Amino acid sequence: MTQTQADVIVVGAGPAGSTAARYLAERGLDVAVLEKSTFPRDKVCGDGLTPRAVKQLIRLGIDTSEAAGWVRNKGLRVYGGRNEPFELLWPELAEFPPYGLVRARRDFDKILADHAVAGGARLFEKTTVTGAIIDQRSDRITGVTTKDGRSFSAPIVIAADGNSSRLALSMGLEKRTDRPMGVAVRTYFTSPRSNDDFMESWLELWDGKRGESNLLPGYGWIFGMGDGTCNVGLGTVSSRSISANLNYRDMFSAWVANTPPEWGFTPENQVGPILGAALPMSFNRQPAYARGLLLVGDAGGMVSPFNGEGIAYAMEAAEMAADAIIDAHFRGVGTPSAEKALQGYVSRLKGEWGGYFRLGQAFVTLIEHPQVMHVCTKYGLPRPVLMRFTMKLLAHLYDSRDGDWMDKVLTTLSKVAPSA
Repeated sequence: MTQTQADVIVVGAGPAGSTAARYLAERGLDVAVLEKSTFPRDKVCGDGLTPRAVKQLIRLGIDTSEAAGWVRNKGLRVYGGRNEPFELLWPELAEFPPYGLVRARRDFDKILADHAVAGGARLFEKTTVTGAIIDQRSDRITGVTTKDGRSFSAPIVIAADGNSSRLALSMGLEKRTDRPMGVAVRTYFTSPRSNDDFMESWLELWDGKRGESNLLPGYGWIFGMGDGTCNVGLGTVSSRSISANLNYRDMFSAWVANTPPEWGFTPENQVGPILGAALPMSFNRQPAYARGLLLVGDAGGMVSPFNGEGIAYAMEAAEMAADAIIDAHFRGVGTPSAEKALQGYVSRLKGEWGGYFRLGQAFVTLIEHPQVMHVCTKYGLPRPVLMRFTMKLLAHLYDSRDGDWMDKVLTTLSKVAPSA
């Protein structure tokens, strides 16, 4: 069995893993990133990035210009409560840029993985991790084994291997069933709507003509990719991680069949199959640090219950994890002081998002009933002030210091709510 040593092992080279690897490597640590696939590779995703995610790309030093292949948007177009949509510009804030982006995950993940390698990380593709290596004396993880018989050793390991997280499971970290779980399905269509400077969200999904058919549970999106296609998807969420036995593909087909014909969302224009993925929410696997293992991104259930966004939180958590690991490394991994630094990752996560995610859990218990969402959109969206407030809440875009009255209210609510 061949063995590779490193300061830190990162399992998974999605946005969480690659971001963590970049921050760790550029600060001098030897980082081994283990990815089961090869790049470029596809992922089920809406491909849309809110200003919260854009901020993380800027912090990483990624060129987000249109010349570099990114499609920019200036706001959110919302359908709900009436036939005509509402258009909301992204808010002007001190903490976040005023634009969003669209980029296919096939390109996006490769950009981040290449950025990690450029920063000094070592990427091992076609490397499927099968489990943790545990030191029997300390009961800490000291490395991982792979499907092809190799092993990698390091005093600290990051699990960034997604919702199923075989590594976390091998450490006895199961999902919590009292946290929301979402499901998203999406496909692509060739469409004249490919060039759009708004991201589009549908808060009401009808299986026929609006107001004369059945409301479907969930929300929809249409994101123009700028290449002649649109990413069209549907998401649903349950307040508990128990299957609702819904046929998501049938729901999706019923919704898009009733979009305007000129948009082109028809079977003959479909590009690729309808694919689905789980959205683990609200810290559904805890603790985020234990016995030398840090959970980042979907592995730790870091998806917003409000809007299903996961990339921004994966990248933010990756930076927090890197900060804690760097601190622990220089204190001396295995010492009580280093453990304090690593435990600080958990405290920081909960301090940043714990209250917000708890508010999101309450939100989910309401909107998982389509009739409730219908009432909210019908009477809430037409009111401009309430609409702007709701956008800031759902998109998690508000200044936590010195913002306007909306920002102050949202910051206070997030602070007073008990942590998820």
